Amino acid sequence: MLDYDKEADAYDATRGGEPRAAAAAQAVLGFVPPDARGLLDVACGTGIVTRRLAAARPGLRVTGLDAAPAMARRAAARLPGAVLLADSRQLPFPDGVFDAVTTVWLLHLAEGPEVVSAIIAECARVLRPGGVYITTVDKAAAHDVGSDIDTVLASRPRRPAQDHPDQVRAYAAEFGLRSAGTTRFRGHGQGRSPRSTIADLRRGWFTRLPPGEPLSESFAERLGTLPDQELPRPDPEFTLLALRKPTGKGGNQPAPSGN
Repeated sequence: MLDYDKEADAYDATRGGEPRAAAAAQAVLGFVPPDARGLLDVACGTGIVTRRLAAARPGLRVTGLDAAPAMARRAAARLPGAVLLADSRQLPFPDGVFDAVTTVWLLHLAEGPEVVSAIIAECARVLRPGGVYITTVDKAAAHDVGSDIDTVLASRPRRPAQDHPDQVRAYAAEFGLRSAGTTRFRGHGQGRSPRSTIADLRRGWFTRLPPGEPLSESFAERLGTLPDQELPRPDPEFTLLALRKPTGKGGNQPAPSGN
């Protein structure tokens, strides 16, 4: 797994920057209840999305949280006094204090199903009745856009997806959350080129292809034969899933439609 303290300085520039953040924030806000008073952005990273959530809803108190100190420092510079350093599996809040909780680009990083379950359990715990949990799912699959790069990489060993939508829904149901809709948004600036994919291979981006090993280098060599080495292929499209905590007063409130 990547060291996100080391990634912090270049994170925004290598992950689509402001255009991707704007698309993510717009999609998230489509599920946040219009009368929401408090939102917790778990694993907020550099705060590039978190800041947009706060700016779009002046009446919404937005709190960010991240486990990587360098990421949290960057987020705190964007949202002074509103970012905490903490583990997503042990949120430092009492039960039922937020109207919305988000985990954008987090669950796919979990080391196993028990970690995914623990994260979702905590997000459900701090939600108020009627509140909504919003998360990205199937992140790795989103990067397979059917390009020539994906054809070359099709046979690579893959880490089991921890954020499969059915799995996430099943865990959420265990903690009383019910489906409230899905939407998709574009990962602006994240289309891979052969040259950038080779660089990612050699820095450990693909977790089952350690840098420098023969199998990794064989994929790099094949990628190096593709045309248009600097040309990015299509951007991925990410999936966002919303899950609502029942009010206990006769069922769920109507779900927002999403984007």
